[in-house]
Amino acid sequence: MTTTAGTTAPVLGIRALNRATLARQLLLRRAAMSAEAAVAHLVGLQAQNVKPPYYALAARLDGFTPEDLSTAMADRRVARLVTLRSTLHTHTADDCLTLRPLVQAARERELRAFRAGLTGVDLDRLARLARDLVEAEPRTPGQLREALGAEWPDADPQALSVAARCRLPLVQVTPRGLWDRGGQVTLTTAEHWLGRPARPAPAPDDTVLRYLAAFGPASVKDMQTWAGLTRLRDAFERLRPRLVTFRDPGGTELFDLPDAPRPDPDTPAPPRFLPEFDNLLLSHADRARLVPPEHKGRTWKKNQAYRVLLVDGFVAGLWKLADDALVVEAFARPSKARREEIVAEGERMLATLHPGTAYDIRFGTVRD
Repeated sequence: MTTTAGTTAPVLGIRALNRATLARQLLLRRAAMSAEAAVAHLVGLQAQNVKPPYYALAARLDGFTPEDLSTAMADRRVARLVTLRSTLHTHTADDCLTLRPLVQAARERELRAFRAGLTGVDLDRLARLARDLVEAEPRTPGQLREALGAEWPDADPQALSVAARCRLPLVQVTPRGLWDRGGQVTLTTAEHWLGRPARPAPAPDDTVLRYLAAFGPASVKDMQTWAGLTRLRDAFERLRPRLVTFRDPGGTELFDLPDAPRPDPDTPAPPRFLPEFDNLLLSHADRARLVPPEHKGRTWKKNQAYRVLLVDGFVAGLWKLADDALVVEAFARPSKARREEIVAEGERMLATLHPGTAYDIRFGTVRD
């Protein structure tokens, strides 16, 4: 249900929301901060695939190199595990041990869809056994399924694997996740990998404040979309005396931190090349602040997201790396000046992530 703010709350137009969100996301100007600090500020980076977090940081940080994130991961200061929206994220070690308990109730609800394959399975015993297995030695998902299947031969192997993932904070250990260093998915618990215990499930209030710092101004429904949680209204109400409120053009109440950046709507927004599944495009119930109505649905095909080009702060096309070229597929023909800006940003991205490799930059056919 849409919640309408009081008539005294000021309205923020689409461009104002766009610029505020880009500022929080470090996409108006690159930030001079470490990869670890950026991962903390952004409350994680979605990471179904290995490379997207690297592209995400290359678009946001001044002086970033892939080794910055790889080193933090190898040193166990950041790690990859399932948290928000039941998807794999790259988080700081602290967030691995706090955000996962926060969303644990959602992981328990996720298991309901697999009940038929878990008939007769004692889930508490499964969790204990799975923990013993992966803490004795990191296991691949196949090895874990095989070991659990030996205990419950009549259960669905995939359901057993999902149950272990939902019940335990399973980290993908390195070298998986390192830039240009392959490695199969191998799992252990976050506590074992990071060398300290998980914390008790926190109240969501601090995470609300962090979400607003990275994605605000935002509605309750926006944060619920980002986190994959429900019933966050009470946390926002507890925090209301510390927050300011606005309305979007449709009248939905938006919350924000009083001192958070809300730049002028005409602030320049340079082009940015974002990876597939970038959290910028997954963290609001209403994505109009980033995706023009005429382009809604053009960044996805079935369950696969495309790599996205931002121009003037809004989704304006797609991109891909071919064998010898960065191919830009703009939804509308860019002006000469915009084209030059896109090329310059593309060259910077390539120099950051693929130094020493020769790529042309081509403007290709628009996807329909």
